[in-house]
This record gives sequence, C-alpha cells and structure tokens, in this order.
Amino acid sequence: MKRILLLATGGTITSRPTRSGLAPAAGTGDLAAHLEALRGEYDITVRGILELDSSNIQPEEWQYIARQVYAARGHYDGVVISHGTDTMAYTASMLTYMLLGIETPVVLTGSQLPLDHPLSDGMDNLRTAFAMAASGRRGVFLAFDRKVLLGCRSVKTHTTDFAAFESVNHPPVGRVSGAGLTIDDGAIPPQPEDRCVLRDALSRRVFLLKLTPGLDPGVFEMLLHMGYRGLLIEAFGAGGLHFIRRNLVEELRKAAEAGVAVVVNSQCLYESSNFRLYQTGQRVLEQGAIESRDMTTEAAVTKLMWALGQSDRTEDVRALFARSLAGEMTVE
Repeated sequence: MKRILLLATGGTITSRPTRSGLAPAAGTGDLAAHLEALRGEYDITVRGILELDSSNIQPEEWQYIARQVYAARGHYDGVVISHGTDTMAYTASMLTYMLLGIETPVVLTGSQLPLDHPLSDGMDNLRTAFAMAASGRRGVFLAFDRKVLLGCRSVKTHTTDFAAFESVNHPPVGRVSGAGLTIDDGAIPPQPEDRCVLRDALSRRVFLLKLTPGLDPGVFEMLLHMGYRGLLIEAFGAGGLHFIRRNLVEELRKAAEAGVAVVVNSQCLYESSNFRLYQTGQRVLEQGAIESRDMTTEAAVTKLMWALGQSDRTEDVRALFARSLAGEMTVE
C-alpha cells in the first residue's frame, strides 16, 4: 500500500458549531476516525499541524506548511493537506513555488460542509485527494468536487457550492468517474529535473490593487511611503490603466523607478492580458511594468511575494515572471 501523510491545518472540513459559528476542532481524532474506510487502500498517517480557519493562514503558515511537506517528502509516497477553502488557492500556489521539483504528489483538499454533517462533501474530496497522492505524479495539486487541478491554476469561484474551485486557463489534471480517477498527464507540466530544494523565503511587503475608474493616483505614493516592495495591479480588460485627468501610468513609472516590482494582470478571470493591443497597455509596458499573462491573481501575487524573497532586484523578479516555473502561466 502507498504510504500517505495527511497534514491537517483546520478549515471547514474539521469544524464544529460553536456559539460564534463554525470553528476548527482541536485534535485529529475525528478526522482519523473518518479515514478508517480508506485504510484498506492506503497506509495513512495523520498529523495535525494547525487548527485554523483558512482566513488566518498567512505567509508564516505557508512557510511552516512547506517545511513540514519538505521534511516528509522522502518518507511518504504522497502528502494530502486538509485546508480551509477560502485561501486554499493561495496556499496551493505558494507551495508550488516553495517546493519546485517536489518528488511526490502534494494534494490540498477541504470541504464546504464539516465531515460530521450528514451531507458533507468532505469524504468525497478526501478520497479524490488520496487517489491523486498515491498516483506518483510530481507537483502541487488541489482536489475538489471529483476533480484534480494544478495548485497554481486553481481559483475559488463559489462560496457554498460543492463545485467551489475552477481550473482557470488550464485543463483539469484529473477527473473521477465510474472508472476511478483518470489523470491527464498532458495537463501536468514537467517538473525541474534538479533535486527539490526548499525555497521558502518570501516578502510580505506586496500589495494587490484592483483598479476602479477614477482611482486617485495618490494611492501609489501612499504605498511607496508604507515601504511596499512589490505591487500587483489588476488592470482593466487586456491591461488598461487610465491616464487622462488621473494619470496612473505616470505613478506606475515613479514606483518602478523607486525600485518597486510592479506586476500588472487583468481583472478578467479567463484568457490572457495583452499589453501590446491598446495604447494604454503599451504605455504600461514602457514604464517598466511586468506582465503576468494568463496567471490567476492568487498565482501572481504569491509568485511576486516568493520572487521578492529570492531577490530584491527588479530585474531578477522580471526574469522569474518571464517564464513558467510550474505551469502557472502560458508562455508562447
């Protein structure tokens, strides 16, 4: 039997009702009990490492989870991480970068209803995650609603629906049907051949700014004064920023000249930005902005945080964004 490690971090899947709403339950006893039905197929070890609602999982927790996975990678055939759904896509994206070249499958999953709920989707998601963790495919994945997605392409698109996650601009890696888990190996990017080295350094001085028509350009100066080192701008459409009356492009130039790594992507969920299509986009590129192509916001903001942890030189960040490290973007 394949040896699978389950790292429990909290989230809805292990939550119980309290006076103030659902909260992650302490300990892993109930979770382990639910897994008894799977022990005939896998050699399962359950380890509780966090007891958090995923809204409270932050950069420090990403580093901690990555270190736990890295330490375990040579002792298990695969790792499953139970996690709250709200920030699961962020965690999956960050782990993708921190664990580039990981030798075993790492699969995040969770649920929309607690395991103790009679209509819970939790066990179904766990079964899918365990099947992927035992598959031998290298990389970081997300299993939900009988689908397996690349971790760095996943986005939570529904608050309560069981089909909570979508794979954006990339086909799902696997699907569960009557034949079991069918994996599309063509949808799994090749992992680096180099031995996996934990790269968990990151910068928390990164800000995500979603543009709205008429946005005051003074926000850029405020962010500079606050010491931010990276800025991800969600621009309009294919990559537009307004420059009439309120010149955001000029402020972007000042930020880039001050050494801030400025990455620009589209507010649109699907398809790629194209800053060469319109005058506004070309002006953005001329001012030193870095294009994120068809990356999700989750993948782009975590890549920027991770890249600034590897180097504070904007040219090094630009070089990392010019190539796909683990399938997070399409490079023509």
